[in-house]
Amino acid sequence: MPVPMELSRIIISEINDQQVIYLKEINGERRFPILIGIFEATSIDRRVKNYRAPRPLTHDLLVSTVEQLGGQFQDVIINELRDHTYFARLRIRHQGELVEIDARPSDAIAVAVTCDPALPIFVNEEVLQDALDDQA
Repeated sequence: MPVPMELSRIIISEINDQQVIYLKEINGERRFPILIGIFEATSIDRRVKNYRAPRPLTHDLLVSTVEQLGGQFQDVIINELRDHTYFARLRIRHQGELVEIDARPSDAIAVAVTCDPALPIFVNEEVLQDALDDQA
């Protein structure tokens, strides 16, 4: 069963290659970090702070393209944790069908916060348990 989550924290470090985002359970206390790249962290951070670039950035372009082609973003689901790597799906409705696109969680979350309104983010219960076990 997917667990509704929200972006709760973004940590951008100028001296480290890896940046961190935290997802927190909406109706609970569980939370976990995901290591991401600087580009994705910056994109997420700018969107959360409502900064609009003068020209479309990569995630803006993706959202615009899908919408112009008649798709409607539905949500993001982080569906797998394998060998310390998270896997996600961007779920899009197109012509009455649900299309799931494989994505890095960082890109999927960047798209989620780029959409207006922001997309819901879900994490499979097994992934959440594995993530919490990795922290212990």
